[in-house]
Amino acid sequence: MFIRSVLSAKKSNTHKSISNSIPIAFLFTDTVPHPSKEQPQRNPIHEINDPVEQEQQVSIADRSYWTKKIHTLCAKDRNVDEALRLLDRLCLRGYIPDSLNLSSIIHALCGSNRFVEAHRRLLLSVSSRHCVPDERTCNVLIARLLDSRNPDATLNVVRRLIYVKHGFVPSLINYNRLIDQLCSFSRPDEAHSLLFDMQCRGHFPNTVSYTTLIKGYCKIGDVGCAQKVLDEMGERGVVPNSLTYSVLIRGVIRKRDIERGRELMCKLWEIMKCEDDLSVNSAAFTNLIDSLCIEGYFHEVFRIAEDMPQGQSVNEEFAYGQMIDSLCKVGKYHGSSRIVYIMRKRGSVPSIVSYDSIIHGLSKESGCMRAYQLLEEGVEFGFLPSEYTYKVLVEGLCQESDLHKAKEVLQFMLEKKGVDRTRIYNIYLRALCLMNNATELLNVLVFMLQTQCQPDVITLNTVVNGFCKMGRIEEALKVLNDMMVGKFCAPDAVTFTTIICGLLHVGRTQDALYFLHHVMLEKGVTPGVVTYNAVLRGLFKLQQSNEAMEIFNDMVSNGVASDSTTYAIIIDGLCKCNKIEEAKRFWDDVIWPSKIHDNFVYAAVLKGLCCCARLNEALHFLYELVDSGVSPNIFSYNIIIDSACKLGLKNEAYQVVREMKRNGIAPDAVTWRILDKLHGKRSAEDSTLQSKSGPEEIEMEENVEVKQISPECNNK
Repeated sequence: MFIRSVLSAKKSNTHKSISNSIPIAFLFTDTVPHPSKEQPQRNPIHEINDPVEQEQQVSIADRSYWTKKIHTLCAKDRNVDEALRLLDRLCLRGYIPDSLNLSSIIHALCGSNRFVEAHRRLLLSVSSRHCVPDERTCNVLIARLLDSRNPDATLNVVRRLIYVKHGFVPSLINYNRLIDQLCSFSRPDEAHSLLFDMQCRGHFPNTVSYTTLIKGYCKIGDVGCAQKVLDEMGERGVVPNSLTYSVLIRGVIRKRDIERGRELMCKLWEIMKCEDDLSVNSAAFTNLIDSLCIEGYFHEVFRIAEDMPQGQSVNEEFAYGQMIDSLCKVGKYHGSSRIVYIMRKRGSVPSIVSYDSIIHGLSKESGCMRAYQLLEEGVEFGFLPSEYTYKVLVEGLCQESDLHKAKEVLQFMLEKKGVDRTRIYNIYLRALCLMNNATELLNVLVFMLQTQCQPDVITLNTVVNGFCKMGRIEEALKVLNDMMVGKFCAPDAVTFTTIICGLLHVGRTQDALYFLHHVMLEKGVTPGVVTYNAVLRGLFKLQQSNEAMEIFNDMVSNGVASDSTTYAIIIDGLCKCNKIEEAKRFWDDVIWPSKIHDNFVYAAVLKGLCCCARLNEALHFLYELVDSGVSPNIFSYNIIIDSACKLGLKNEAYQVVREMKRNGIAPDAVTWRILDKLHGKRSAEDSTLQSKSGPEEIEMEENVEVKQISPECNNK
């Protein structure tokens, strides 16, 4: 079954000549006869460099050698293709693969995520009846194939094995996995049939089998069948465990039958107290709490947290941790903080991970005040936030202009053992930039020096960036000067780029260019493409297109390679400076030949043409891109559709929509919103026209519009 269909005549001749030249004794052994004492011992196999010729020197009867060789290629070298080629060559010499070879190949294919080929090869091998593994090996291979999550393909293999190998029965674990996969694909009826097939073949379904089937029925909302399966368990003498009931409760709650859910929960608490395996109780409790939170029954979660009806059957710390985790998953961080309050009232302390998750979530959801309150309470029992939670919290406090609490959080983090103090200060400085508080930036920098915490280049770059964003360019220049004279660490390209952006932001073009052409080079810092892009963007914002193009020419002459961002900035800047012809020449002469262009560049060109009321040119440009093999994204199409709608060109707008669909791009919400505005505008015009025209003319125009509107727009 592993034989390749075609082999050249040349290879066949080579095979014959080599086979005839091999000694008979060598065909059945790994070693050659002992040489005479006058000659040194040699191995003919090692003297041949061609691996194929080396294989010809070993007899196909040496099965142990070939089995080990194939296994090494599959398991150790992870080269299943070479193993397949070797097996094909051996089959041409008369070698018959055995179950060990087949097992190695199937495992290697599955390990390479080539499950389709693994299914096909095992199916062909079994169908040919030349290599049918024993029952244990078959179950091992089925378990490996089940990792593909393709129950149909695996069932085909199982059915073929049962047909060919009389008496073969898949293991109970494999049956349960097949049932689980069918249920995960919302096919519980087929899974139920498989359960009956299992019983017919002598297997007794266990609790896992029935619980999985109940879960499958609950997934499709058929709680009635799920209840029947639970009753069937009792008839078969299979005792449901706590996980079984929690799965059924999940289905009942999903149907919004909370009263029935409460009844089943009462049974669940009783079964939990009789369950010997605490891990099953933990899984059942997790499933229950997750279900209640997903379906929005938070009051039930709080009731369980207050009463703890499960008693000692579930570890208390685990139970509270699971409640916090489930509530955080659905974004109920204030509810999680209520669980913490209940825990503290009962004398328990939440885990560090749970507490950190609550504070992090509250900080992101504009609950910084509550997060700060929890932090103060957590410090009492030794809690300190993680670095990322600290970042989110201090940024939230600064956005709310609560500098006092932000300072307190900083002090808490500085007291934490093993933290990088400079990094903690850097995060705080970055948050301060959101407040536009230049004084506090300097105060923190001075405080770092007073506490023997040396600021690094990131610290100083953050301070410089903060000053530039606030328009305090002089303070930024003072910090840069201190860096250049040696008071702090030397500035890098980021420092100079930030200063240049700040100078351009306040209109000091000459100073910015002086830093670019002289100061940076004097300090041994070579400007890169990011620096040049920042300069170009600043100059175009100041409507200084000539100076910007000179900078671009300097950039090219200095050997700095442009990127797509550079070209997008130039196209956008030239169009905004009403130099559309120059932008078109730049596209034709520079951008297109460079082959460095992306959707941002296309959008800049289209936007520039549309803003200059050149819709036809924009359409031609778009169609030329498509004809050249370029696939513009939805943003490019939306730019043209928006321009056509603003001009009232309804036919052109829908023509672009049709073109977009032909190119495999579906309209998005923005597209339909643009078209909706067009129809709203036409409706206003129609109401004005109706006051001036007769009803017959209005009706005729409406009929024309209905024919032009696409089916998708009608549905919308």
